[in-house]
Amino acid sequence: MGSFRACLGTTLVFVVFELCRVCCDITDGNAEHLKREHSLMKPYQGVGSQWDFSGSTLVTSSYVRLTPDERSKQGSIWNTVPCYLKDWEMHVQFKVHGTGKKNLHGDGIAIWYTKDRLHPGPVFSNNALFHGLAVFIDTYSNDDAADRSFPYISAMVNNGSLSYDHGKDGRSSELGGCSAEIRNRDHDTYVAIRYSKGRLTVMVDVDDKNEWKECIDIGGVRLPTGYFFGASAATGDLSDNHDIISMKLYQLMVEHTPEEENLDWTKIEPSVSLLKSPKDNIDDPTGNFRGTPLTGWKVFLLLLCALLGIVVCAVVGAVVFQKRQERNKRFY
Repeated sequence: MGSFRACLGTTLVFVVFELCRVCCDITDGNAEHLKREHSLMKPYQGVGSQWDFSGSTLVTSSYVRLTPDERSKQGSIWNTVPCYLKDWEMHVQFKVHGTGKKNLHGDGIAIWYTKDRLHPGPVFSNNALFHGLAVFIDTYSNDDAADRSFPYISAMVNNGSLSYDHGKDGRSSELGGCSAEIRNRDHDTYVAIRYSKGRLTVMVDVDDKNEWKECIDIGGVRLPTGYFFGASAATGDLSDNHDIISMKLYQLMVEHTPEEENLDWTKIEPSVSLLKSPKDNIDDPTGNFRGTPLTGWKVFLLLLCALLGIVVCAVVGAVVFQKRQERNKRFY
């Protein structure tokens, strides 16, 4: 019975741990987590103190227009306050619209979390060799051989050594992406960028369904603190109005290990470590996990633990599904 109690106790501890982890890891988006010093909202009173803008950017009472529907325009808006949150989620309400017909419009919007700010360049009006994270909402395909539908949303992490390849729409450096019909919509369009415990998730709400749809989800991402949030847009021979309606940053209440807490997060180099191939995690084929033959009592305990494990997985799965359903509802 001692083995049974030990197995049951371990299972209960696992259940409690998983429930706590899930509850702590889901953003509720409540107002108390909104960081106003990093948020841009109507009537844009922080512009000029907490936010700087450049180029063709026009600030009105209803929107921040990064570019008008005119050729060869560049504009950006940047938070003046560096962000020292380890875990965060940025919700961006935007609007891309214009008179151009299908495939005759461009170029798109970029959302930034970077070391430097207000550095004009060729990547959606920002510096190409940036340090940090960029999420591109690209509305025009420059690659004639592309097998993807535009507009296309992608993400890139850079340590200053890579350059976004406009000719290939950033394919060589993207972490992932998805197509999204965001142009000339009659309803609100949103993108959410979430960074928590080394995981980057990008979600969109562009179909007027009042819920998030996952676009990118990748682990192994390392981003430092002390960088700046911003948004930029550009037009070339083709054009569009690129508007930012709001940018709302939420702090995620996530626990970290003592080692993580003592780390100087401002010294982290932006990077992405790719996941190992499944074949790298195969058990040792030399028989290191083999033991003595199982007795009837051991077989009974093994089957009992397996049954309890199935029950635990079902409970945790139900909780995770419910929490994700709640997360997929948009927070304003």
